[in-house]
This record gives sequence, structure tokens and C-alpha cells, in this order.
Amino acid sequence: MKRALVSVSDKTNLVPFVKGLEDNGYEIVSTGGTKKVLDEAGVKTTSIEDVTHFPEILDGRVKTLNPYVHGGLLARRELPEHMATLKKLNITPIDLVCVNLYPFKQTIEQKDVKLADAIENIDIGGPSMVRSAAKNYRDVTIVVDKNDYDQVLKEIKENGDTTLATRAKLAAKAFRHTASYDALISQYLTKKNGLEDPEKLTLTWDLKETMRYGENSHQQAWLYEDALPKSYSVLEAKQLHGKKLSYNNIKDADEALRCIREFDEPAVVAMKHMNPCGIGRGDDLEQAWDRAYEADTVSIFGGVIALNRKVDLATAEKMHKIFLEIVIAPGFDDDAYEVLAKKKNIRLLTVDFSKKDEQPRHEVVSVMGGLLMQEQDVLAEDYHDWKCVTETKPTEEQLKTLMFAWKAVKHAKSNAIVMANDERTLGVGEGQPNRIDSLKIAVKHAGDAIDDRAVMASDAFFPFGDCVEYAGKHGIKAVVQPGGSIRDQESIEMANKYGIAMVTTGVRHFRH
Repeated sequence: MKRALVSVSDKTNLVPFVKGLEDNGYEIVSTGGTKKVLDEAGVKTTSIEDVTHFPEILDGRVKTLNPYVHGGLLARRELPEHMATLKKLNITPIDLVCVNLYPFKQTIEQKDVKLADAIENIDIGGPSMVRSAAKNYRDVTIVVDKNDYDQVLKEIKENGDTTLATRAKLAAKAFRHTASYDALISQYLTKKNGLEDPEKLTLTWDLKETMRYGENSHQQAWLYEDALPKSYSVLEAKQLHGKKLSYNNIKDADEALRCIREFDEPAVVAMKHMNPCGIGRGDDLEQAWDRAYEADTVSIFGGVIALNRKVDLATAEKMHKIFLEIVIAPGFDDDAYEVLAKKKNIRLLTVDFSKKDEQPRHEVVSVMGGLLMQEQDVLAEDYHDWKCVTETKPTEEQLKTLMFAWKAVKHAKSNAIVMANDERTLGVGEGQPNRIDSLKIAVKHAGDAIDDRAVMASDAFFPFGDCVEYAGKHGIKAVVQPGGSIRDQESIEMANKYGIAMVTTGVRHFRH
């Protein structure tokens, strides 16, 4: 008779699986709550204490850490000396292990979880059994995922055992399972100890989707989500309508969400190729949409739109008139949804905007041979802390407009320049090898919209006075920039020449 050891926290679909094992000649060994569930379901089980000849001790902390368990798992059946040792010590081989681990993830996801509760939900015996069984997969079937129950039972019914190929795949999954589990524990305890640069970085993500392709059709791509998801994320968005999101859609939508969370007043962000082509704000959403659209009526075509208010009918009717890839909002009025959903392919997503200020996780980007990790750029700033460096001082209204432009420029790719008034962005220049070219692009986009209300924001300092001079010649009255160049004085003198009010923040916002 074959022997199976079953001990699970998640008991979903457990009973039919174990009954299937029993029907195919397996003796069932079980522990604690799992044994109770199986006994109540009429499955005959052997207690783990009857196998180990030792009681559970230390409030259940020690029950399977025993040679009668691990000897039965690790013995190589093809080695006579191993089998002779089992016979000599009266150890019965274990042929199948069904284990999933203490709910550590679910525990630390609880609000205000106590360290002691987290510690008690660190499984020790479970991962040990999983690893022993997986190491000896040539002889032992390891099952850590309820989604594998049917396949395992099917092969046992048809062949009397699982195939070696299946056992190898299950073993690989088992090691991924314990590695992810340990990574979460490592992350949690590292954070608890306030360590920001551990000598080993342990991260874990869960596969959310195998994508059709990546940035280009010849590239394979996969979407993985943080094992501890954040609510304010395109990955946690609810898709109400439209085609599946592509790789590029997700990147654009992520950037749109990063940008729209900057604004508390009704605002609309139009994102194109991970750059804001238009940002508008107003007394209501429709007005904000009108201003975002007016900012760049060409680039917004095929764009990703993020709105920080529930979409109403009037706004929806205007958005419906042009081709848009994605619309993301806290929600949609029923009549607004009906209008937008008339287009079969447009993606309509809702995100929990009440969580937009939740503590963000560090972000990582890949480089050949490794990765870079940093905090997200979510610095809270106040224009009252800025320093005026020119003879002309900004008015209170100009400072408010400069703050709007400053929030916008941090989401454009460096070198980034944003022209704006108190209603919307006027022109955005980004991603150029030099700042003056970005400025020229922004001025060109702004065109005749530059008036006495127009201001300029630069994501980093001016290395020369040419940008300030160009801005002054085109009617800009106020500028915000980080400052810090060894040639700051050149830019200050140029601003004084054109009567420009210039403030420095002391902080830059590169976005590569």
C-alpha cells in the first residue's frame, strides 16, 4: 500500500482529492485540523503521532520534523542500502505529499498585524516536508497547489502513479512555492528591522497573465504581480469593457495613474507613449477634459486617459468622439458607460482612487545582468518652501500655476519642459538629448496659447542661460526649476533681463 501525507492550511477541494487517493489504494497520514476535516468526511486516516511515535509539542511547532517522516520521504528507492535502512528502523516510505503552508501572506496583509502573529504563521515543518519530497521527486509526488489535484488523480487512476515528467514539474513548482514563501518572510522581517540595503534582495511575484506579446510582436511577455498587491494599480483595476490590455497598454496606464494621483481637484491626464500629452483641471470633470483635449488635440488620438472623478455623461460623450485606447476612472455613471461601450475595443477600467496615497512599494527596472531598485518619486512638496532667485517675484496665482506645471513635468521623460497656465498644460517637450530642444518642442506645441498666465517648469536645472532666454522671448512670465547648476547665475541674470519670476525647488524630478 502506498502512503500519502496530507497537511494543508487551504482545504479547498481537499476531501474529493484525498478520497480519490484512498480509492486508489493510498494510506492517508494526516495532522491536526486536516485530519479532523478528513475524519469528518469519512476518510480513514492515520495520525502523524502514530507514524513518528512522538507527540506534537510546543503548541504544534514540532510535529513532522522527525526521521520517520523525512526518512520516508528522502530514501532513494533504487538504492538497496537506503531501503535496508528503512526496513531496519521500521520506517515506511511516503509516496505522495500534499502540503500547503501556514497563511503567512494572509496574516501580514491584515491591518495592524502584530509581529507575534506573523511569527507564529511562519511554517517550518511544512516547507521541510515540501523540500524533502521535491528533492526526491524521482520517487515522491509533491502537491502544493490545489489546481494540480485533478491531474495527479487522473494519472494515478490511469497508471497507478504519477509520471516522472509530472513529478519533475511538480517538484519545480514546490521549490518555487517555498522560495516565494521565504521571500515574503524575508521582506517582512527585513522591513521590520528597518534595513534598506540587505546583502541579498529577495522579491517574489505571482504570474497574472501570459501576454500575447511584449513591446513588439516578436517579443514574448509575461505579466507578474507583486505577491502583496497594491489596490491603486492597473494590475488591480477592474476591466469593465474592451479588449485585453497589451504590454504597452499596461505601461501607459501605469504612468497615467502615477500622474493623475498628483491632483486633488477634478483633473484629466492624457498619456501617450508614457508621456503626458495633455493635463487639464477644472471645476468639474467635463471642463477638465476640455482643457486636457485642448492641450494637444493631435497626440491625444489613441491615448490613455485617466480621470480622478466618476465619469459623467457629458464627459463621456466628448471622449466618445475620438479614438482612445483606455479610459481609467474611479467609476462610470451608467449612461456614461453605455456611451463609451458603444466602441467594442475601448478598454474601460475602474481603480480604487481612495487608495491613491497608500504607501507605494519600491520600483525596480531591469538592466542587463541585474536590476535597479529605488523609492517611487512621491515627494510631497509645498510651493511656500521654494526660493525666489530673481528680482521679479511670483504672485500667489503664479505660484499655484507653477505647482501645477511642476506636478506635470515630473511625469514627462527627461529632459522635460512643461508650459502651462492655471487650467492646463500648453505644451510638453520631453526625452530630448538636450534641454533647449525639449523647450522648443514645448513652445511649438503651446503656440499662441502662451499669454500672461503662462509659466514654465523644468525637471532639472538649466546648464546654460539659453533656455531662460528662449522662454523669455516667447512670453513666459514665471519659471520653476530645481537650481543647483554651477551656472545658475547665468540663468538668473537672463530671467532678470526678461522680467521673469524664477523660483528654485532644490529638488529635481528626472524620469528616465
